[in-house]
Amino acid sequence: MTMIDHDAALKAVENSLDRPSAARVYDYFIGGDTHYAIDRNFAEKVRERLPLMGDYCKTSRQFLGRAVRHCAGLGIRQFVDIGSGLPTAGNVHEVADEARPQEDTHVLYIDNEPIALAHSTLLLADTADPERHHAIAADLFDPEDLWERVMDSGIIDVREPVALVVNAVMHFIKDEQDPDGLLDFYRDRLAPGSLLVLSQMTNENPANEDEKQALLDLLKYYETTTNPGFLRTMDEFRRFFGGWPLLEPGLVYAPAWHPDEKTIFAANPSESRVIGGIARKP
Repeated sequence: MTMIDHDAALKAVENSLDRPSAARVYDYFIGGDTHYAIDRNFAEKVRERLPLMGDYCKTSRQFLGRAVRHCAGLGIRQFVDIGSGLPTAGNVHEVADEARPQEDTHVLYIDNEPIALAHSTLLLADTADPERHHAIAADLFDPEDLWERVMDSGIIDVREPVALVVNAVMHFIKDEQDPDGLLDFYRDRLAPGSLLVLSQMTNENPANEDEKQALLDLLKYYETTTNPGFLRTMDEFRRFFGGWPLLEPGLVYAPAWHPDEKTIFAANPSESRVIGGIARKP
């Protein structure tokens, strides 16, 4: 299992401050505390163009929490979170343990960005059970290696159902990077009864020409970060579920997916710019 030790983690953080980190920008927008001036300055530039960007990020995080809670309620006890980013409030393992007080859930966080993994190493120690929760280094774009590390982790039994979480990640994968082939690989490896949790930002039905242009500007801004972006409509995104049956209510704007009293944009889900859903492997 590939881990980063504490000293290496600190060095990775120190060496990552030459440009904004998409993971730290997201952390800033959702109210976390793992970010630096270069990230905050970039985030505020984005907010000037898209004033609700912070709420879009919070919508993604809220969807993750509701999705994990739902999966746990359906009896899923294993979670693989690819592109997990920075540990912050409402981590997968915290939500899963809350949903299953018997604390029988196992969570594997995976990220290829050294800065995200470094922060995970530094921060998970406060809340994680080392017998059930780990953060490992692996790359979504190297699926054979990633899945081998999952199997070698000692945390996940791939013969049993898993909730594979790819939350707020697909908008950082352009079509020329073959997201279809990547997700085909991961879906094939999952046991029957597994769940696939997907979400991303969307350019579906912009409210007006200004919002349409603002979303294009957003992509230009993110070209200067560690993770350039790519937006999709619902029809363009639906294919990533591979034809698996979607749990109700299907692929929807994220705030319309089992909203609770805390859900931002619950009254007007389409304003959220975030879509998501969960599918079950037959």
